Amino acid sequence: MASLRVRQILLEVLAFDQPEPPAEGSTIWDRLCASAAKAVPVTGAGVALMTPRGHGGTLAATDRSALALEDLQQTLGEGPCVNAFHDRRPVLQPDLAEAASRWPGFTPGALDAGVAAIFAFPLQVGAIRLGVLDLYRDTPGPLDALQLTEALDYAAAATTIMLDLQQVTSAGELHPDLADAADDHREIHQATGMITVQAAVTINEALLLLRARAYADGQRLRELAQEVVARQVTFYPEDDHHE
Repeated sequence: MASLRVRQILLEVLAFDQPEPPAEGSTIWDRLCASAAKAVPVTGAGVALMTPRGHGGTLAATDRSALALEDLQQTLGEGPCVNAFHDRRPVLQPDLAEAASRWPGFTPGALDAGVAAIFAFPLQVGAIRLGVLDLYRDTPGPLDALQLTEALDYAAAATTIMLDLQQVTSAGELHPDLADAADDHREIHQATGMITVQAAVTINEALLLLRARAYADGQRLRELAQEVVARQVTFYPEDDHHE
């Protein structure tokens, strides 16, 4: 059973206890991230779907820095949310500048985006793993005990929302509030399959090639995947990857 605080968060995010209706275009995830950033408090927040293969798509981000850290983790396949998901426990990095050896690709880009501290919380219940809630600060510093408890309550609320959305969705389908983010993963998966044929490599090697190209070109992984699917970019050994 959800704690009193988690129930309060759900009421707020679902807009049941608000005097005015949510802003047009705002989603459950937008409201959850904005509420978490204010309550913990941190500079910004993002929430992402995750799969065993990595970042499955960004559901929401409060600002450009939050979006940048989600994009970096999806493109590189490394970072706090990846570790939090696979290790099934929070990753608390109060000074990102000290994490260069842990995440050599992610750390410089995140620092450049204004992220100085990051805290990642897996969205999970039992053996079911769904995603990650990322919180960041633009100055170094840890979460104190009360802030950590608040962050964990927001992660629990996000998990509850994901489970409830899927409960009212047909088997084998994703709820519309999750499907847009999952489209990232589908396009990346499709592009990876095409690269395995073009470059004669394994699926894992194809994903590494796709990520390396996106990072080198400063592109979002999904954007490059779309270009591969549209055959605007290829990975044949004899060409320069462009048609």
